[in-house]
Amino acid sequence: METPETRKIFYLLMVLAMVGWGASWVHVKYLSDYLSIHEIIFYRYLLTALSMVPLILWLRLPWRIDRQALAITLLVSAIMILYTWLFIAGTKLGTAGLGGAFVTTLIPILTFALTALLARRRLSRRQLFALGLGALGVMTILNVWSFHAEDIFRLENLYFILAAMSWAVLTIFSARVAGRVDPLVYSFYMYLGVTVMEGLFFTDFSTDLTALSPLVDLNLLLLALVSTTFATSVYFIGSRKLGADRISSFTFLVPFSAIGLSALFLGEAVTWGMGAGTVMAVIAVRLLQHPHS
Repeated sequence: METPETRKIFYLLMVLAMVGWGASWVHVKYLSDYLSIHEIIFYRYLLTALSMVPLILWLRLPWRIDRQALAITLLVSAIMILYTWLFIAGTKLGTAGLGGAFVTTLIPILTFALTALLARRRLSRRQLFALGLGALGVMTILNVWSFHAEDIFRLENLYFILAAMSWAVLTIFSARVAGRVDPLVYSFYMYLGVTVMEGLFFTDFSTDLTALSPLVDLNLLLLALVSTTFATSVYFIGSRKLGADRISSFTFLVPFSAIGLSALFLGEAVTWGMGAGTVMAVIAVRLLQHPHS
């Protein structure tokens, strides 16, 4: 039975998961100098799928998945490939900081909008205010106001908009499937599907991993085990416990962890906007999690 204490613990896990996602930006930025986009996707999700096997065995979770759930899982696997490719490609070819604002802001907005559309319900003024506040907070964190018009309207930034749309759809599908299949087992099959599709159709394996430095291997392991196995599994569990629209609001916290970790490990500057924007984003998450308080 769920209690207020267990809910608080789960919220803490969600915050830590968002820190893990934020760290993925640092890992991917480093790895992109040594591996192709599809190699990053393949090795990331291969390691993730393998790491989940002992966890599922330890928890004694059932491996069974019905045909309809499996079909949706394979579809979600394809969407996951699309999302990851779009985000990495957009970061390399477009305006990375602005792209981060696009993705983390549009995910909850699009998820709320799509969920409301499917359920034929209207968003309350409180929800609209919270989404707007969260968007403003994320843009302040990333200092979008300093971008020039030509940076904002570059064609490459379409990648980020499409990435946010694909993740919103992925979240809604995952919430539906996770209600019938254990979320960890579902996540395993999704990552396995990504690995198989990538290995068969997209990855050329042109890079010799044995010739790379141990630091590359470490970043790849952290990207898989922390930023994916832990973070994404907690996210999908949350989509079942709290609903797709509410759980997506936690993505407002990702830019804070991404910029903070980038400052720590990559030496990027930290501005006053990060503190002010984070406060707005946290308030937005609070409003979305407690719509009637």
